[in-house]
Amino acid sequence: MAKRGGDPDAGGGRVVHSAPAKVALSTSAAYPATALAFELASRLGYDGVEVMVGIDTVSQDADALAALSEHYEMPVLSIHAPTLLLTQRVWGTDPWGKIDKSREVAARLGASTVVAHPPFRWQRAYAAEFVEGIAARNEEGGPVVSVENMFPWRAGSREMLMYAPGWDPRDADYQAVTLDLSHTAVSGSDAMAMAEDLGERLSHVHLADGSGSPRDEHLVPGRGHQPCAELLDWLARRWFTGTVVVEVSTRGAVDRDEQESDLAEALAYARLNLVVPADRYAGP
Repeated sequence: MAKRGGDPDAGGGRVVHSAPAKVALSTSAAYPATALAFELASRLGYDGVEVMVGIDTVSQDADALAALSEHYEMPVLSIHAPTLLLTQRVWGTDPWGKIDKSREVAARLGASTVVAHPPFRWQRAYAAEFVEGIAARNEEGGPVVSVENMFPWRAGSREMLMYAPGWDPRDADYQAVTLDLSHTAVSGSDAMAMAEDLGERLSHVHLADGSGSPRDEHLVPGRGHQPCAELLDWLARRWFTGTVVVEVSTRGAVDRDEQESDLAEALAYARLNLVVPADRYAGP
């Protein structure tokens, strides 16, 4: 059961205000079945989806995504660019080509945000111009490129810095940032301090949980040690107008029923914590 400190309507009839943030489901939650994610998001009552562009050819096809969006009446709210190791050849090998294609697809589908990871350190030319290149694209208008916080990779006691200019978006002049709570768990970052430091630059959220393991777990919120409820409450009190994307892993689910139950629980958790009791509501 989703938990919230100070339940805003625990039988007392207190007036609450729901934040305008939309709650979307990442297609990675049904990986690699992009079409299934649309179906689940529709049936469970999500506001839309974030398409993780990956090895599933449906995720790479704007026409197929448009058809799924129309069929399930599920808007595509954001596109996650193919910037993972396993998607190095998706939409070509030029990293800027991947970003630009993601923006093109986002614009076609009416999505306002493109999520991107910072470059790997061995992508030296790309890394050298990344901050300026992202800024230039955002100045053009259209879908905003929001850069995600990452984490150092660890092998035993060794820590490897795999990203340039770095894994912490506070260290670079990004206009828009995506805060991922599974990633703060891996990096050992204080998620609330990161949110506070980012301020208005925090434009997009990946809602998940983590135990502090060096593995990127993407647990259902409330099952780890990250301040998921606290962050959602903080966003609600600031009248956050971006998107909160449930980006959890369901690969450990024993069957479809458990998968759906996990995603329903995550949605309920987000909805419950994105409200503000009237006595703490300051208005938009």
